[in-house]
Amino acid sequence: MAITTHDTETDIQDRAILVTLVTDKIKRIGIDPELSLQELVQLAETAGVEVLDVLRQNKETPDSKWFIGKGKVEELRMAADGLGANTAIFDQELSGAQVRNLEESLDLKIIDRTQLILDIFAGRAKTREGIIQVELAQLSYLLPRLSGQGKNLSRLGGGIGTRGPGESKLETDRRHIRGRITELKRQLDEVVKTRELHRERRRKAGAVQVALVGYTNAGKSTLLKQLTDADVYIENQLFATLDPTSRVLQLTGGKEVVLTDTVGFIQNLPHDLVASFRATLEEVNEANLVLHVVDASSPMREEQMEIVQTILQDLGAASKPQIVLFNKIDLCEPEQLEMLPTGTGFLKISAFNPEDLTRIIDIISDELAGDTLNFRIPGDRGDISSLLYRVGEVLETTYDENDVIYNVRLNKEDYDKWGYMLADFVDQP
Repeated sequence: MAITTHDTETDIQDRAILVTLVTDKIKRIGIDPELSLQELVQLAETAGVEVLDVLRQNKETPDSKWFIGKGKVEELRMAADGLGANTAIFDQELSGAQVRNLEESLDLKIIDRTQLILDIFAGRAKTREGIIQVELAQLSYLLPRLSGQGKNLSRLGGGIGTRGPGESKLETDRRHIRGRITELKRQLDEVVKTRELHRERRRKAGAVQVALVGYTNAGKSTLLKQLTDADVYIENQLFATLDPTSRVLQLTGGKEVVLTDTVGFIQNLPHDLVASFRATLEEVNEANLVLHVVDASSPMREEQMEIVQTILQDLGAASKPQIVLFNKIDLCEPEQLEMLPTGTGFLKISAFNPEDLTRIIDIISDELAGDTLNFRIPGDRGDISSLLYRVGEVLETTYDENDVIYNVRLNKEDYDKWGYMLADFVDQP
């Protein structure tokens, strides 16, 4: 596999060798270790790491003490000395004891895939909620590994593995960390309650919501920016944006919906991170429609789509109406385009093509359109009239004495949600 590195937004402080272990289990369940390794390269670059080399090991099962085995550790030590590496990044999760043994033997900073992802998230979180969620995930990861983190926590000079809790002189006392976790959970509960109040207000206001989901770096934030002129950070790297952003999108016919960009997914997304970000990710459950954005040019496209669907299943959102947007077709080879599915529910696009943006708006409008119904609303029921404008597309308005008759296009999901308020006003033919 060819390894390429690129300049990043941060000064490079770590020179790393990447390490991957291919076990019989990985082979059996069909995970492609080379694709996972290429993704690890991208993660390392995103964290500001210079990737020097890759070390691979095949074993039936991980070595309980050295993970890759004592012989391979010696090979790693020699490679690090020869290349001037100061860090080893493992593509799999390590135990605290394995980290301690590797650090003592190699005198390198030892980082695993989970810690690397958490480190990137720590650098990306900007809102109070995001910062709380990341610190909670980091401490939950750190707690069972305290015995293996001594050198990592005491190293000076920054770099990966030191963002978030590692930036200060953290007391490696389990009671202290458990207390901090309890406090962060309390703060997060308050944020969740506030988020739920906002959700309830949106429900009462009849707001129609569309969620952008997808693998990290698929182009969700770019699409949000192009569709709504949102002022969001755009960069060609993993997890360029972390905190969810919502903007109003005007559809065909003038109806407005709330379009929300969610945190990108990734293979082996750390369990502690999923747990901490669950309140944010569950925004997808409130959506009337899910736009699954896919990087059509990625060689890992199929695997990435499966991972997104698995996470949606875990969140209970897999049954939501969904449109798959195959983005970045301008970067695809002709044979890649031919392999993309076509038909209802699929759209090939480039986020930078104005015609494609119009097609996206049209398909969202059609998907949310639903059936046409007439509603007879008394003149003194302005609340019901306003609700019809919010949840449906008013096609025609006529007047009959003291009543107003609205011809409205309304989708089934919205009618099911608001039928208790609207049913008495349906004007039967």
